Amino acid sequence: MTIGRLAELTGVPASAIRYWERHGLLPAPERQGGQRRYPPEAAERIVLLRKCQQAGLTLAQIREFQEDQPRRAAMIRTKLVEIEQLMVDLDHAHQLMTHALRCSKQDILACPTFRAQMATWRQPG
Repeated sequence: MTIGRLAELTGVPASAIRYWERHGLLPAPERQGGQRRYPPEAAERIVLLRKCQQAGLTLAQIREFQEDQPRRAAMIRTKLVEIEQLMVDLDHAHQLMTHALRCSKQDILACPTFRAQMATWRQPG
């Protein structure tokens, strides 16, 4: 398929696809008449690249993720710890916003219910 069709199919601009190729994240496609021609599995690789980006991986980490090497496991473990902490932080932010929406106090820190909730956030584990 052409780069235009791949871009349309994945929702990723052609410029991003070319960028990923230049940085070795996508295999270089075959060329026919000077045009890039991608196999169907290129769309799957792009979905993987997008999910890695959404998980917060840098280009270097994505490259490492795609290679079969011992450092990959260590990088993934480190990233999982970061993601788990982000999930905790997002959960706390959700609790704050949900409570703030219902709370009648002008200053949310004056609310004893909220202060009790905040105290649980500082507790380890």
